[in-house]
Amino acid sequence: MDQTSFLPLIAGMDTLIAYQPLPAAVDRPVNVASVPQRSPFRYPGGKTWLVPHIRRWLAHRPGRPAVFIEPFAGGGIVSLTVAAEQLADHVLMVELDPYVAAVWQTILQDTGGGEWLAERIVRFDLTADAVETALQTPSNDVRGRAFQTILRNRVNRGGILANGAGRIKHGEANRGLASRWYPDTLKRRILDILIFRLRVGFLHGDGLPVLRQWANRADTVFFIDPPYTAAGKKAGSRLYTHCDLDHEELFQIAASLEGDFLMTYDNAAGVCQLAQRYGFDTQAVAMKNTHHAMMSELLIGRDLSWVRSRA
Repeated sequence: MDQTSFLPLIAGMDTLIAYQPLPAAVDRPVNVASVPQRSPFRYPGGKTWLVPHIRRWLAHRPGRPAVFIEPFAGGGIVSLTVAAEQLADHVLMVELDPYVAAVWQTILQDTGGGEWLAERIVRFDLTADAVETALQTPSNDVRGRAFQTILRNRVNRGGILANGAGRIKHGEANRGLASRWYPDTLKRRILDILIFRLRVGFLHGDGLPVLRQWANRADTVFFIDPPYTAAGKKAGSRLYTHCDLDHEELFQIAASLEGDFLMTYDNAAGVCQLAQRYGFDTQAVAMKNTHHAMMSELLIGRDLSWVRSRA
């Protein structure tokens, strides 16, 4: 599928660029330092640790997908990896949050926007007063919101963008607000994305209608990582601005997809039961959280034998 034939597939969408007991975890946790860091975000629930599994999943499939869709893109590390490493012909990222979307719109859709954002970051003099002034000043344009979003993501504890998130106080090596502000690194990551951005489309909107629209495409694969918490846990509202989702509806849509899919969820009994009800395969994989504590996350798909073959 060439670039021109990709365009009609997402025509009509607003923002378009041309381009029981819980299962035991398998494998050891991925060393995230071994994974290329391509996203400018430090995102709660980010999936850098999952990248090697994504590579194995796509390599296990017969042939390269024509389109790779991530309906809840967030920090976008999976989509960026797939695009950069050409693991699919084209990538489509979808994000509902208007502030996160502003970053992707600026980098992926705005001619010159990525370069502008990179320079804005390296020229910003990070002080407590400058941070508060920058974040409290209303911005009426997408570029301005994109910079504010990256700044907030980098100076808030845990990278949390939801209302009520506090600023970093001590941070790494007692560097305070600057402990997660790496302007030269952020500039490089943004400019690197520009190299392959023509392989990436972006939509600002709800991921569920996008899944429905592409449900009959057998040449398309879907990575579904909703930033919402099921099975009674409440962390979603603390971490994400948009944290309400009908999980039953999402599983119904997943069951209707002709293309392959991979979902990630909390490794919780309620999620396992929901997956079993729809006849999906499940497998927990080992990971470490931001505090380096050992945890596991649940992968859900039609056939996860490729995961267990490494156990």
